[in-house]
Amino acid sequence: MSFHEITEILDKVDAKLVVLLCHHNADPDAICSAYALKSLLKHSRPNLEVEVGAAHGISRLSKHILKHLPITVETQPKVEDSDAIILIDTNTIQQLNNLAEKVKTSRAPIIVVDHHAPHPETQQLVKLDITNEESSSTCEIVYDFFKQAGIKLGENEAKALFLGIAFDTRHFIIANSSTLKTVGEIIEAGVNAQEALSMLSLHMELSERVARLKASRRIKVVTINKWLIAFSHVSAYQASAARAIIELGAHVAVVAGQKNKNLQISLRSNIEFYKNTGIHLGRDVAKPLGRYIHGMGGGHSTAAGVNGAGDTETGLELCLRLLKEKLTNDQVATLK
Repeated sequence: MSFHEITEILDKVDAKLVVLLCHHNADPDAICSAYALKSLLKHSRPNLEVEVGAAHGISRLSKHILKHLPITVETQPKVEDSDAIILIDTNTIQQLNNLAEKVKTSRAPIIVVDHHAPHPETQQLVKLDITNEESSSTCEIVYDFFKQAGIKLGENEAKALFLGIAFDTRHFIIANSSTLKTVGEIIEAGVNAQEALSMLSLHMELSERVARLKASRRIKVVTINKWLIAFSHVSAYQASAARAIIELGAHVAVVAGQKNKNLQISLRSNIEFYKNTGIHLGRDVAKPLGRYIHGMGGGHSTAAGVNGAGDTETGLELCLRLLKEKLTNDQVATLK
């Protein structure tokens, strides 16, 4: 899996326009890896037009990062005119929301660059799948592309890759030795680590604080073996609420939210749970849960999300059932 394979495809179709697509509400790893890959493509093919797009925009934290880096993200990228499409940090077509159908019907070759568990439906559509689940972030994969191409990182590219890795490793808490070595090399390219890390801090809005407190008040805890699994529901900021519940002491947090007929579920676990059980939230829980609620799910080993249809109670019960099946063969528990 190499950058050379990407350029081979681009040369074969004589690409003039390449569109890099991030998932909806694109996080810092998505936009920063897309920005760096765009820079690398432009360096190797100066006449190539490269556009970065994100369905339904980017996250609040990503918007903050855009104040410090010259990243341009289009909400309506020229998918129909593209000669090649690269899904970056995005392992399912459904994560593209309103752009999904355009990608499915496009005749342009589709390439995936990602570190999430690959999705079978997406794999059937792609020409090239560069997925490395051992990588801490997609930014780490893109950094390897720079090394393969023998191209030196610019200051902005280095800063972007540093931020993406820092975000996906929770400020390096879950980084392995390989990731830390990569980060060291990136810092040597001209990154002020302390200054860059400050870009990943945002003032918490009052509405987010309220959502966290509501979710905490509604917690229902199930103990399976020695693991404390907390379930809750809140209408917004599910991911933030799940993180807060982990900080309160739960090993696993599952927070659901329903808006009209749409159901969103955020899952988080601490590293102790993952290391001792081997349960990958994205692959083992979110993906099958997404199928059960007629939607899509995926994510990281300790952080995942699901979108689908249904009510919060049913969604949480299904999630509990999946976790119970993974942890024990005993009779399935119910929320109390």
